[in-house]
Amino acid sequence: MNPQKNGSTINWSVLLGAAFLMATSAIGPGFLTQTTVFTQQLAASFGFVILISIILDIGAQTNIWRILIVSEKRAQEVANLVFPGLGYFIAALIVLGGLAFNIGNVAGAGLGANVIFGVSPVTGAIISAAIAVGIFLVKEAGILMDKFTQVMGFVMIALTVYVVFKADPPMGEAVVKTFVPDQIDFLAIVTLVGGTVGGYITFAGAHRLLDAGVKGVEAIPQVTKGSISAIGIASIMRIFLFLAALGVVAQGLVLDEANPAASVFQHAAGDIGYKLFGVVMWAAAITSVIGAAYTSVSFIRTFHPWLERHHKAIIVVFIIFSTTVFATIGQPVKVLILAGALNGLILPIALGVMLIAAHKKSIVGSYRHPLWMTLFGIVVVVLMAGMGGYTLVNEIPRLFAS
Repeated sequence: MNPQKNGSTINWSVLLGAAFLMATSAIGPGFLTQTTVFTQQLAASFGFVILISIILDIGAQTNIWRILIVSEKRAQEVANLVFPGLGYFIAALIVLGGLAFNIGNVAGAGLGANVIFGVSPVTGAIISAAIAVGIFLVKEAGILMDKFTQVMGFVMIALTVYVVFKADPPMGEAVVKTFVPDQIDFLAIVTLVGGTVGGYITFAGAHRLLDAGVKGVEAIPQVTKGSISAIGIASIMRIFLFLAALGVVAQGLVLDEANPAASVFQHAAGDIGYKLFGVVMWAAAITSVIGAAYTSVSFIRTFHPWLERHHKAIIVVFIIFSTTVFATIGQPVKVLILAGALNGLILPIALGVMLIAAHKKSIVGSYRHPLWMTLFGIVVVVLMAGMGGYTLVNEIPRLFAS
């Protein structure tokens, strides 16, 4: 019996592992920075941005995971079947975006280690990279990766919940402004969606399921639950971090521009809070290092048998290269926000391709993609393309001019 798939019964540990891989790939240094920066700018109205982003995230993720699992192919293979050569183009975008994010992830791991142990950020980054590399060198790398991301995910959420209680945010105002905001910020929406399901992130869990042998129409119900669970995990962390930051901002305290997320933890819980931030930052960063490296390489490993045979070694090189670049390149707050926004621009392209593939029998066989999911996906593509274009033309230049 296949341990991963038996009729309609899927190994839930695999689904949970895929969900946490996707969620922890999203919860990185950029995630922490973006959430706290936008909370300071929008206060309780940022709740509306989170609500809209969750809806768009679900529309994108459920479509992409389902289509890949039904087609039994990775995203780049599907794209090449839709239009020859398109898969190589998307793979290039994903890998370059993943590499850029991974430099920031490595930097975040170094910063987290610096806060916890007092070592230099570079030393912390090297140690963290060595841990990530070690996970991919073991024989059962997939299982170890699943367990590691699950444990780190629970740690991040638990520590952030503690900080929320210490920050004592205005819950009533947060609830009201989530549905009736004072202002709507397109840059914030595009950045959040891009940082949650943009670029390589939304494909992380789906590619992990394919590697684990979860595929075919019979896996749809469980895969749908897994995809929504992944968004749920990332969203829970986003909401708690928003509430913690809101509690600090509501007291009139100013966040440190150089490290806004650390300010939230320190203002809310003092020196202990600052140490907790170090743990959260390190956990967020190292799981994102793992997710970015694994998923980025999964986009090129099908292009040649040599790449497939040596994909673990390529993942290791990817991590080492990111760490080496960090030694000479910084990761300022504005660049993290820009990276999230640009990742959001990749999403409408990738999702649009997947929606076309969903209606090609040569790719999905006799499977019929639900009309409501197609329409949901089209709405996400149009909104993200429109808001992404507006942001690129109007908001990004303003961000870097300030």
